[in-house]
Amino acid sequence: MSSSAAQQNLVLGVDSGGSGVRVALASADGGGPAPAGAPWIRASPEPAVTGARGIDARSLLDRVLPAARELLRAAEAERCGAVCVGASGMSTLGDDLRAVLPGALREALGMRRLALASDAVTAYAGALGQRPGAVVAAGTGIVALGTDLSPEGGWRRADGWGHLLGDCGSGAWIGRAGLEAALRAHDGRAGGSAALLERLEAVFGSAAGLPGKLYPRADRPAVLASFAPEVARCAAADEVSAGILRSAARHIAEAAAAVCPRVPEHPATEPAVYEVALTGGLFGIGEPLLAPVRRELQEQLPGARLTTAAGGPLDGALCVAAALLTDTLLLPADGSLLHVVC
Repeated sequence: MSSSAAQQNLVLGVDSGGSGVRVALASADGGGPAPAGAPWIRASPEPAVTGARGIDARSLLDRVLPAARELLRAAEAERCGAVCVGASGMSTLGDDLRAVLPGALREALGMRRLALASDAVTAYAGALGQRPGAVVAAGTGIVALGTDLSPEGGWRRADGWGHLLGDCGSGAWIGRAGLEAALRAHDGRAGGSAALLERLEAVFGSAAGLPGKLYPRADRPAVLASFAPEVARCAAADEVSAGILRSAARHIAEAAAAVCPRVPEHPATEPAVYEVALTGGLFGIGEPLLAPVRRELQEQLPGARLTTAAGGPLDGALCVAAALLTDTLLLPADGSLLHVVC
């Protein structure tokens, strides 16, 4: 392959979220410019700024472009063929991104194709690729996304409404429930957990001082979510903690059931089966949560198969970019969750 053709075969993926921005470069055919076909990755711990106009495009570009240029230099290339930017809040806070990124990225990187996606879409693509099914992405918050890949079906989305209005079963939800149970024990009210009160005091100090430490924080959801692993650690010996995780598992399964494609009548003896994948940092707390999630999924979605997520949102951004470049995109492009610009 000529040098020019090789450059046009390169794709760039961007994953922008609350914990920072990651950028990866790979080959559209899976070969990759790095050894063993793995993408080259650069990361910035500083997230893009969110202001009155939503996500600030210039602040995102300040993080993406230096990393992209460094990756292209490492690949001995000046430009790439396609880019997919996956960002938390793209569908609701992405007006500035949609206005600024196409021209800026085309000028800086020489790309021919661009997709702007919600991080829920890149999480889906990273977990399942371009297969029909449902993905629950859970960390501090939670969102579920599903599709049958049909043009009329589009995307089905559930939750992702933030810690005040939803995100039921998320890290912030579990952490808040655990802290509430601890404070109930502190007060002597019913439903309290002495075990969780002990963990609250070990992590945050006195229970009486918790509101003063929590409420002024701009990152309250993350602070709440930081207590979710403590709930999981207590669950084996503390029924209140175990009950919180069972309730979280029910919410997670409900979100998956709301978005999973409806299993059609099948002429064969076996019904069609759709895959459900779980992805995100919350599931890293392990079996105390995963075991009840599996039980709830079996109860609520008997026609679905739980599968291991193949990768994360950055892998999904590369998947979408490669599909754009090779004209093989099957995921629904709807202008909101997945906006194909060119």
